[in-house]
Amino acid sequence: MTAIKNLLDRLTGRVPMYRLVVILLVIIAAYSLVLSALGQLTYEPLELLASLLISVAITVASSWAVARLFRARFHLDSALITGLLLFFVLIPTSEPSELLVLALAAVIASASKFVLAWRGRHIFNPAAIAALIVTATGLTFSGWWVATANLLPVVAVASFLVLYRTRRLTMGIVFVVVAAAIQIVRFTTAGTDFGQSAQIAFVSTAIVFLAGFMLSEPLTLPPRRWQQLGLAVLVAALFAIPFNIGPVYSSPQLALVVGNLVAFFFGQRRGIALDFVGKKQLTPSTWEFAFQPARPVRFTPGQYMELTVPHSGADFRGTRRIFSISSAPVADGPVTFAMTITDKPSSFKRALLALEPGARLRGTSVGGDFALPADATTPVLLVAGGIGITPFSSQLAAATPAARDVVVVYAVSRTSDLAYADVLEQSGVRVVLVSPEAPEGMPATWSWAGPGRISRELIASAVPDASSRRAFVSGPPALVNDVRVMLKSLGAKRVTSDYFSGY
Repeated sequence: MTAIKNLLDRLTGRVPMYRLVVILLVIIAAYSLVLSALGQLTYEPLELLASLLISVAITVASSWAVARLFRARFHLDSALITGLLLFFVLIPTSEPSELLVLALAAVIASASKFVLAWRGRHIFNPAAIAALIVTATGLTFSGWWVATANLLPVVAVASFLVLYRTRRLTMGIVFVVVAAAIQIVRFTTAGTDFGQSAQIAFVSTAIVFLAGFMLSEPLTLPPRRWQQLGLAVLVAALFAIPFNIGPVYSSPQLALVVGNLVAFFFGQRRGIALDFVGKKQLTPSTWEFAFQPARPVRFTPGQYMELTVPHSGADFRGTRRIFSISSAPVADGPVTFAMTITDKPSSFKRALLALEPGARLRGTSVGGDFALPADATTPVLLVAGGIGITPFSSQLAAATPAARDVVVVYAVSRTSDLAYADVLEQSGVRVVLVSPEAPEGMPATWSWAGPGRISRELIASAVPDASSRRAFVSGPPALVNDVRVMLKSLGAKRVTSDYFSGY
């Protein structure tokens, strides 16, 4: 299982999240065209091609135009995703009048990101709100035609990869299970046998597609895991239970839009404007970047923020990236992020290095559940590999020295790569360092475990009470996966992880 997880992390981590979604949606679209040409879909190839062209082209063009109108940055991947989602949600057609309606839906979706927004943050999934509007007005019908038996295997694999990459797999499973269970109960109580009821639930409705590609949209999700699970249950119930209140009737898009509105009140209810303060080099390969928020940013130590860094000549990695916040929450203080920058950095990191003080960036969301227990008397074990020390820096900087019983196991490939040593020292926690050699002048609370990698034997020897501690692991996916297994084998009952996949 660990080997499979490592393989999945390597494969999905090579592609930025938004780009991965685009690629998978394109694969599903291409597969649908093949099925149509073979007579395995209800719709003709011409209908699919015409609808695909209009939905994608008009969404991209209108997104660019609306972004220019609102003096905002145009995001190609976001526009492509919205256009492709509309293609799968609305009925394919080759009729000119119906294609005009599809084009209108594309414009509505693009405009919703700026018009149906609050202080720079859009509230609704653009494709869902556009489908809701054009169907509620009677202009067209949202058939969610992607929910077909022949497409299901590809859709299921693609949805799994998206949910795995975005760390929303549990949320997606909860949504699918709850929605399917409700529908199966409905159908069986109406006289349909269980097998057929299950087939209808999974094949004839868009449960899997909605979970993988729409419910999982990061910008319309609440920040904490328990909130996301609750949202999944709510949307599943609205999705699976039919109702009709006047002109309003149940539909997948309505369920999702209601869920988006509920999620909005849990998260950061505004766009995050960040003014660049400056940068400093923490180690030969690690830099810290400091930003002053235009307004205070609410976050829990250990959470992350998605940064947008517009720059020309963006490479395959794109202009958006997620980073753990390394600073403690301070009402009027800066927010900092630390990252490893290699000799051949991505265009994103080159753009960060080139920033001048005063430059303004945008943070699109804050989230994550990598937070220490609310009960400060709970002993904890923090295991970090390399740049994985970043969220622990935020947590330890925010804590009162000696307020918690904390042990940190910190592994670096070079002793010179030891980042945030000052924060670790000031916190007064016990540190077990795994590095090629012991650093000079180690604090009294530190111990050197020798060179090499973190092993089960090392943890058992250095932290004999590991099984009684809440464990947190942060770093590259392979290290996190391996250490989780080690801790479980030592009796740890709860291990929380923070992956730096695709970092």
